[in-house]
Amino acid sequence: MNQKHYLITGATAGIGLATAKKLAASGHRLTITGRDTQRLHSAATEIALLGDGDVIPQMCDFGDLSQITTMAKALHSDGITFDGLVLNAGIFLPQPFSDLTEANVDQTMAVNFKGPLFTLNTLLPCLKHPASVVFVSSLVVRKAFEGAAVYSASKAAFEAAARVLNLELATKGIRINSIRPGVTATEIQRKAGMNEEQIAGLMDAMKGTPLGRVLAPEEMGEAIAYLLSDASAGMRDAYLDIDGGHAL
Repeated sequence: MNQKHYLITGATAGIGLATAKKLAASGHRLTITGRDTQRLHSAATEIALLGDGDVIPQMCDFGDLSQITTMAKALHSDGITFDGLVLNAGIFLPQPFSDLTEANVDQTMAVNFKGPLFTLNTLLPCLKHPASVVFVSSLVVRKAFEGAAVYSASKAAFEAAARVLNLELATKGIRINSIRPGVTATEIQRKAGMNEEQIAGLMDAMKGTPLGRVLAPEEMGEAIAYLLSDASAGMRDAYLDIDGGHAL
């Protein structure tokens, strides 16, 4: 097997954790990030049990540019290089447009747009030639949901930037593609403020999609693994819509 080294941001739960497990089980080395020390080291231990590659935990809050820069400098000084990067860390803070606040806009854009943008920028010295970058976008860039105006804008903003970066970074062998998950059973619902009854209602509503159920994080991990792999070497600025037909 051709063992590779990947960095996954926000890998302590949900899509990030499922992707890390998938890649570890395939024998790859991983560097994973998180904001909570206990959860980060617990995830690293859990992931390591699935494979024979290293799992390096890195603390980083992707809403804080200074932490992103510090992490990148440390990885570079340690001589660590990556075959791929999964830009997964993100937040969803639903808010009706009539109640729009500057704090909501600033926090959402800081984590969902500036975070991945500067993560890629500061890690350029650590990326091999070639390297694959996968951005975890969202169904919201093509389907409207009430209360998600800022979230939608933050995901679409990075997709727009990535289109340009695919040109600028081509000589470095770096390619960028995205997945657009539909409603997926992760912690994002609770973090967005939904209670158990609301979550149950959402899960029930997903029975009306062509897939007939909510999506699982593991299904996103499979798609990310493909975009990281050499099998997708010819893809640039591609978007894999994994929404169970929700946008039809």
